[in-house]
Amino acid sequence: MNSLIKVMESEGIELTDKCAEKFEQFRQTLLETNKYLNLTSITEEEEVNYKHFLDSLLPMKKIEFKENAKVIDIGTGGGFPGLPMKFYREDLDITLLDSLNKRIKFLKDTIYKMELSNIEAIHGRAEELGRQKQYREVYDYAISRAVSRLNTLVEYSLPFVKVGGYFISMKGPSGKEEAEEAKNAIKLLGGEIADIIEYQLDYEDSDRTLVVIKKISPTPKKYPRGGGKPKNKPL
Repeated sequence: MNSLIKVMESEGIELTDKCAEKFEQFRQTLLETNKYLNLTSITEEEEVNYKHFLDSLLPMKKIEFKENAKVIDIGTGGGFPGLPMKFYREDLDITLLDSLNKRIKFLKDTIYKMELSNIEAIHGRAEELGRQKQYREVYDYAISRAVSRLNTLVEYSLPFVKVGGYFISMKGPSGKEEAEEAKNAIKLLGGEIADIIEYQLDYEDSDRTLVVIKKISPTPKKYPRGGGKPKNKPL
Protein backbone atom coordinates (compact mmCIF):
# COMPACT_ATOMS: atom_id res chain seq x y z
CA MET A 1 0.00 0.00 0.00
CA ASN A 2 2.91 2.35 0.80
CA SER A 3 4.38 1.87 -2.67
CA LEU A 4 1.04 2.82 -4.24
CA ILE A 5 0.79 5.95 -2.08
CA LYS A 6 4.33 6.98 -3.12
CA VAL A 7 3.55 6.48 -6.80
CA MET A 8 0.47 8.66 -6.51
CA GLU A 9 2.26 11.33 -4.48
CA SER A 10 4.92 11.59 -7.20
CA GLU A 11 2.17 13.04 -9.42
CA GLY A 12 0.56 15.17 -6.73
CA ILE A 13 -2.29 12.74 -6.06
CA GLU A 14 -2.99 12.27 -2.35
CA LEU A 15 -4.76 9.10 -1.30
CA THR A 16 -6.45 8.74 2.05
CA ASP A 17 -5.82 5.46 3.87
CA LYS A 18 -9.40 4.45 3.11
CA CYS A 19 -8.93 5.12 -0.60
CA ALA A 20 -5.58 3.29 -0.71
CA GLU A 21 -7.20 0.28 0.96
CA LYS A 22 -9.80 0.18 -1.81
CA PHE A 23 -7.08 0.12 -4.44
CA GLU A 24 -5.33 -2.75 -2.64
CA GLN A 25 -8.56 -4.70 -2.22
CA PHE A 26 -9.29 -4.28 -5.92
CA ARG A 27 -5.75 -5.33 -6.84
CA GLN A 28 -6.15 -8.62 -4.98
CA THR A 29 -9.56 -9.28 -6.57
CA LEU A 30 -8.24 -8.42 -10.03
CA LEU A 31 -5.19 -10.69 -9.79
CA GLU A 32 -7.12 -13.58 -8.25
CA THR A 33 -9.78 -13.44 -10.96
CA ASN A 34 -7.13 -13.01 -13.65
CA LYS A 35 -5.96 -16.58 -12.97
CA TYR A 36 -9.03 -17.93 -14.78
CA LEU A 37 -10.42 -14.90 -16.66
CA ASN A 38 -8.16 -12.82 -18.89
CA LEU A 39 -8.61 -9.31 -17.51
CA THR A 40 -5.09 -7.94 -17.81
CA SER A 41 -1.58 -8.88 -18.88
CA ILE A 42 -0.22 -6.42 -16.32
CA THR A 43 0.20 -8.20 -12.99
CA GLU A 44 3.45 -7.04 -11.32
CA GLU A 45 2.84 -4.67 -8.40
CA GLU A 46 4.82 -1.71 -9.78
CA GLU A 47 3.32 -2.11 -13.24
CA VAL A 48 -0.23 -2.24 -11.86
CA ASN A 49 0.44 0.86 -9.75
CA TYR A 50 1.63 2.86 -12.75
CA LYS A 51 -0.07 1.38 -15.82
CA HIS A 52 -3.50 0.76 -14.32
CA PHE A 53 -3.97 2.82 -11.17
CA LEU A 54 -1.96 6.00 -11.82
CA ASP A 55 -2.79 5.95 -15.55
CA SER A 56 -6.50 5.89 -14.68
CA LEU A 57 -6.25 8.87 -12.33
CA LEU A 58 -3.97 11.19 -14.29
CA PRO A 59 -6.82 12.50 -16.50
CA MET A 60 -8.42 13.82 -13.31
CA LYS A 61 -5.27 15.87 -12.66
CA LYS A 62 -5.34 17.28 -16.19
CA ILE A 63 -9.09 17.93 -16.48
CA GLU A 64 -11.54 19.19 -13.88
CA PHE A 65 -14.43 16.77 -13.38
CA LYS A 66 -17.35 18.63 -11.85
CA GLU A 67 -18.84 17.41 -8.58
CA ASN A 68 -21.44 14.62 -8.76
CA ALA A 69 -20.91 14.28 -12.51
CA LYS A 70 -22.32 11.34 -14.47
CA VAL A 71 -19.49 9.47 -16.20
CA ILE A 72 -19.56 6.51 -18.58
CA ASP A 73 -16.42 4.42 -19.12
CA ILE A 74 -16.75 2.87 -22.58
CA GLY A 75 -14.97 -0.46 -23.16
CA THR A 76 -13.94 -0.59 -19.50
CA GLY A 77 -12.39 -4.09 -19.67
CA GLY A 78 -11.16 -4.89 -16.16
CA GLY A 79 -12.63 -1.61 -14.86
CA PHE A 80 -10.17 0.97 -16.13
CA PRO A 81 -10.26 3.89 -15.75
CA GLY A 82 -13.73 3.88 -14.17
CA LEU A 83 -13.13 1.97 -10.93
CA PRO A 84 -9.97 3.88 -9.88
CA MET A 85 -11.82 7.12 -10.64
CA LYS A 86 -14.62 5.98 -8.32
CA PHE A 87 -12.20 5.05 -5.53
CA TYR A 88 -10.62 8.51 -5.75
CA ARG A 89 -13.82 10.52 -6.26
CA GLU A 90 -16.73 8.91 -4.43
CA ASP A 91 -19.08 11.69 -5.58
CA LEU A 92 -18.95 10.60 -9.23
CA ASP A 93 -21.86 8.58 -10.64
CA ILE A 94 -20.12 6.04 -12.87
CA THR A 95 -21.31 3.56 -15.49
CA LEU A 96 -18.90 0.84 -16.63
CA LEU A 97 -19.75 -0.46 -20.11
CA ASP A 98 -18.26 -3.50 -21.81
CA SER A 99 -19.36 -5.90 -24.53
CA LEU A 100 -17.98 -9.02 -22.79
CA ASN A 101 -20.41 -10.34 -20.20
CA LYS A 102 -17.74 -12.24 -18.22
CA ARG A 103 -15.98 -8.95 -17.51
CA ILE A 104 -19.24 -7.30 -16.48
CA LYS A 105 -20.01 -10.15 -14.09
CA PHE A 106 -16.58 -9.65 -12.50
CA LEU A 107 -17.21 -5.91 -12.18
CA LYS A 108 -20.68 -6.39 -10.70
CA ASP A 109 -19.26 -8.83 -8.14
CA THR A 110 -16.49 -6.35 -7.31
CA ILE A 111 -18.93 -3.45 -6.88
CA TYR A 112 -21.07 -5.62 -4.56
CA LYS A 113 -18.16 -6.95 -2.46
CA MET A 114 -16.60 -3.52 -2.09
CA GLU A 115 -19.99 -1.97 -1.21
CA LEU A 116 -19.63 0.81 -3.76
CA SER A 117 -22.58 3.10 -4.43
CA ASN A 118 -23.58 5.19 -7.47
CA ILE A 119 -21.73 2.90 -9.85
CA GLU A 120 -23.09 0.26 -12.21
CA ALA A 121 -21.64 -2.20 -14.70
CA ILE A 122 -23.68 -2.89 -17.83
CA HIS A 123 -23.24 -5.39 -20.61
CA GLY A 124 -23.80 -4.16 -24.13
CA ARG A 125 -22.39 -2.75 -27.33
CA ALA A 126 -21.87 1.00 -27.38
CA GLU A 127 -23.39 1.37 -30.85
CA GLU A 128 -26.63 -0.19 -29.55
CA LEU A 129 -26.89 1.43 -26.12
CA GLY A 130 -26.02 4.83 -27.58
CA ARG A 131 -29.34 4.78 -29.42
CA GLN A 132 -31.40 4.01 -26.31
CA LYS A 133 -33.17 6.89 -24.56
CA GLN A 134 -31.99 5.99 -21.06
CA TYR A 135 -28.33 6.27 -22.08
CA ARG A 136 -28.31 8.74 -24.98
CA GLU A 137 -26.99 12.22 -24.20
CA VAL A 138 -27.36 11.87 -20.42
CA TYR A 139 -23.68 11.82 -19.33
CA ASP A 140 -21.52 14.78 -18.37
CA TYR A 141 -18.42 12.87 -19.41
CA ALA A 142 -17.60 9.81 -21.45
CA ILE A 143 -14.10 8.38 -21.14
CA SER A 144 -12.37 5.54 -22.90
CA ARG A 145 -8.90 4.02 -22.64
CA ALA A 146 -7.22 2.09 -25.45
CA VAL A 147 -10.36 0.88 -27.25
CA SER A 148 -10.47 1.84 -30.95
CA ARG A 149 -8.95 4.35 -33.32
CA LEU A 150 -10.46 7.76 -32.59
CA ASN A 151 -12.43 8.16 -35.85
CA THR A 152 -14.32 5.00 -34.84
CA LEU A 153 -14.37 5.64 -31.11
CA VAL A 154 -16.10 9.03 -31.34
CA GLU A 155 -19.12 7.42 -33.01
CA TYR A 156 -19.36 4.95 -30.14
CA SER A 157 -18.88 7.61 -27.47
CA LEU A 158 -20.28 11.05 -28.35
CA PRO A 159 -23.92 9.87 -28.52
CA PHE A 160 -23.75 9.22 -24.75
CA VAL A 161 -22.62 12.77 -23.92
CA LYS A 162 -25.05 15.59 -23.22
CA VAL A 163 -24.61 18.94 -24.97
CA GLY A 164 -22.04 20.88 -22.96
CA GLY A 165 -20.37 17.66 -21.76
CA TYR A 166 -17.08 16.10 -22.83
CA PHE A 167 -15.68 12.92 -24.31
CA ILE A 168 -12.14 12.20 -23.13
CA SER A 169 -10.15 9.73 -25.19
CA MET A 170 -7.07 8.31 -23.45
CA LYS A 171 -4.47 7.64 -26.11
CA GLY A 172 -0.78 6.90 -26.47
CA PRO A 173 1.65 8.86 -28.65
CA SER A 174 -0.67 8.68 -31.69
CA GLY A 175 -3.34 10.86 -30.06
CA LYS A 176 -2.65 14.07 -31.99
CA GLU A 177 -2.51 12.20 -35.30
CA GLU A 178 -5.77 10.37 -34.54
CA ALA A 179 -7.46 13.65 -33.55
CA GLU A 180 -6.58 15.14 -36.94
CA GLU A 181 -7.89 12.01 -38.69
CA ALA A 182 -11.16 12.15 -36.72
CA LYS A 183 -11.99 15.86 -37.26
CA ASN A 184 -14.75 15.14 -39.78
CA ALA A 185 -16.36 12.47 -37.59
CA ILE A 186 -16.21 14.72 -34.52
CA LYS A 187 -17.96 17.55 -36.37
CA LEU A 188 -20.67 15.27 -37.82
CA LEU A 189 -21.42 13.87 -34.36
CA GLY A 190 -21.84 17.28 -32.70
CA GLY A 191 -18.43 17.75 -31.16
CA GLU A 192 -15.36 19.91 -31.39
CA ILE A 193 -11.82 19.35 -30.13
CA ALA A 194 -11.45 21.40 -26.94
CA ASP A 195 -7.90 20.35 -26.03
CA ILE A 196 -5.12 17.88 -26.75
CA ILE A 197 -3.01 17.23 -23.67
CA GLU A 198 0.30 15.40 -24.05
CA TYR A 199 2.23 14.07 -21.05
CA GLN A 200 4.29 11.12 -19.86
CA LEU A 201 3.41 8.29 -17.56
CA ASP A 202 6.48 8.10 -15.34
CA TYR A 203 7.13 4.45 -16.09
CA GLU A 204 9.30 3.36 -19.01
CA ASP A 205 8.81 6.90 -20.43
CA SER A 206 5.35 6.05 -21.77
CA ASP A 207 3.87 8.86 -23.87
CA ARG A 208 0.21 9.66 -23.23
CA THR A 209 -2.32 11.91 -24.95
CA LEU A 210 -5.76 13.05 -23.82
CA VAL A 211 -8.00 14.15 -26.67
CA VAL A 212 -10.74 16.27 -25.07
CA ILE A 213 -13.85 16.69 -27.22
CA LYS A 214 -16.67 19.03 -26.21
CA LYS A 215 -20.26 18.22 -27.22
CA ILE A 216 -21.60 21.41 -28.78
CA SER A 217 -24.76 20.15 -30.50
CA PRO A 218 -26.97 17.02 -30.38
CA THR A 219 -25.75 13.95 -32.26
CA PRO A 220 -27.93 13.31 -35.35
CA LYS A 221 -30.36 10.45 -34.74
CA LYS A 222 -28.82 8.23 -37.42
CA TYR A 223 -25.67 7.86 -35.29
CA PRO A 224 -24.25 5.61 -34.01
CA ARG A 225 -24.63 3.31 -36.99
CA GLY A 226 -25.03 -0.43 -36.39
CA GLY A 227 -23.68 -3.48 -38.18
CA GLY A 228 -20.04 -2.75 -37.47
CA LYS A 229 -20.04 0.36 -39.70
CA PRO A 230 -18.24 2.66 -37.23
CA LYS A 231 -15.25 0.30 -37.36
CA ASN A 232 -15.42 -0.83 -40.99
CA LYS A 233 -16.43 2.52 -42.52
CA PRO A 234 -15.38 5.34 -40.17
CA LEU A 235 -17.01 8.73 -40.76
